[in-house]
Amino acid sequence: MPPRVVLSEEEEQKDRDDRDRLHAMEGKFRSLETRRGALIDEMHRLSSEQKALYDRRQAPQQEVERIYDEHGALGKKLNDLRTAREKARRHLDAAMIALRELRLSFPASERVRPEQLRKEIAELEHKQQTSAIPIDEENALVERIRERTRELKGAESRAAAIAEHEKQHKEAEARVRACRGEVDRLGAEFSQAKADRDAMMASIRTKLEAAGSLVAEMRAKGKARAELIEKIDGMSGEMATLDQEARRIFAEGRSRREEAQRTLRAYTRPRGRSNDEVTTSLADAQLQELLKRGKITLGG
Repeated sequence: MPPRVVLSEEEEQKDRDDRDRLHAMEGKFRSLETRRGALIDEMHRLSSEQKALYDRRQAPQQEVERIYDEHGALGKKLNDLRTAREKARRHLDAAMIALRELRLSFPASERVRPEQLRKEIAELEHKQQTSAIPIDEENALVERIRERTRELKGAESRAAAIAEHEKQHKEAEARVRACRGEVDRLGAEFSQAKADRDAMMASIRTKLEAAGSLVAEMRAKGKARAELIEKIDGMSGEMATLDQEARRIFAEGRSRREEAQRTLRAYTRPRGRSNDEVTTSLADAQLQELLKRGKITLGG
């Protein structure tokens, strides 16, 4: 049976301390690994939620862009309608001025129709013939008949001019009505277009608020994700430090065993076997002894 390599008491204590430290470090490493895994899962969940929010934001954003285009088209339409309405108002003003000038150009007394005068003369003559009235009233009635008869002759001579004037008057009134109708139509169309544009602006505002809410939620999740990444990086750094320290401790323990093996080879004479075989057997036995005292494994 090969001789057993015996470490010094101080080295044995170092081995025991190293094993305890490695066990504690492995426990801390596993705990960090578990916690980091949970944080990574949470980070992936936040990333998925961010992506879902981004996808949800696209629809209202595209709708806002479409409404913006329509809003711009309505703005151009309003400008065109405003220009057309002002032009129609100028036409209306001109038509009303022309109508007033036409009325003033032909006194009301000259616009009396012959039919009206004949009717009045007939009524006056009928009254003269059927009524017993004082001589003064009868003379006044006769004078009235004569005056209307003179007016009738003048009216009959001006019949063509009166008819032409009436024609022009009707045409002028028709132009005023048409211009006023155009002003009213353009005004109503302008009001409707303005109401439509205001409604679109309200819709844009509502959709932008919805999109803004999604953006705010995305930013909040992005901030939480960044905080998780910072924690994950911190834990990864701790784990890397633990791993480096464990490797260093393990390397020191291996160095002590190798030193013991070299000492064993120097002071032990082989019997029937070569020095190399004895050294290898003793080193294996020493390694098995150390492994029985506490095997250390750390994750990468």
